[in-house]
Amino acid sequence: MDQTFKSGFVTLIGRPNVGKSTLMNHLIGQKIAITSKKPQTTRNRIQTVYTEEKGQIVFVDTPGIHKARNKLGEYMVNAAEQTLQDVDAVLWLVEPTSFIGAGERHIIEKLNKITTPVILVINKTDTVKPEAVLAAIETYRTEYDFAEIVPLSALRGENTEILTDLIFKYLPYGPMFYDEDTVTDQPERQIVAEIIREKSLHALNEEIPHGIAVTIERMKERKNGRITDIEATIICERNSHKGIIIGKGGAMLKKIGSNARFEIEKMLERQVNLKLWVKVKKDWRDSDFLIKNFGYREEE
Repeated sequence: MDQTFKSGFVTLIGRPNVGKSTLMNHLIGQKIAITSKKPQTTRNRIQTVYTEEKGQIVFVDTPGIHKARNKLGEYMVNAAEQTLQDVDAVLWLVEPTSFIGAGERHIIEKLNKITTPVILVINKTDTVKPEAVLAAIETYRTEYDFAEIVPLSALRGENTEILTDLIFKYLPYGPMFYDEDTVTDQPERQIVAEIIREKSLHALNEEIPHGIAVTIERMKERKNGRITDIEATIICERNSHKGIIIGKGGAMLKKIGSNARFEIEKMLERQVNLKLWVKVKKDWRDSDFLIKNFGYREEE
């Protein structure tokens, strides 16, 4: 066995909106996980891959651990908790505060049940004074026996390179799981759907986004290989939402479409012809069948 190359799986946990996807995108160096100011943006276990001479880290991004309110919520929490057992290290992202709320206590409870090494990452250090960061470190240190504690700013990329070095400390020696040019194992269609969902989250107001899903009906490259045609449907829960997503004279849908197209073209590195539709499926988040239909499956 190669005693110079390390490889393993690491998961990122933390309350919704603490900056998990931003950190992931920064560590990997390109945009994979979708980011938005609205909680519960990440629904599937996105795997991103970081490879360098020392080794390979496969990041499994879990849906945020929170108290479930519906079937989709339950699925997300189960996916997150299962992951904690199956990885070589856990990165727990928190904000730089010395107040430990119910959400954090809930996570500590889950961590107490596992033997995986946990690295505490105190994110958003650019938003507070150094004393506040020290106070946060002190508070958390008394609550749990962390393998490491790293303060950083994912947004500004401050202190993030220390993090990859520390992660390697906890990974076993072993072969590469993925080719070195692999960045994610998510199929392109799924990433395209997530980008469209992200652009919808950014454009729409508060009450709609949780209730939307995106399905890709068709994604086909033209014969010349220069253009990809994509047809996608934004699913929402109410007729009134449908009207808002389409917007006056179709303006909102057009805006979502052109923002998404720009991002998808960057990812696919070719021109994209994107057509969007909007459909209403009432209460899809409480239907097992529809949750599976939109790509959220237990066994993954």
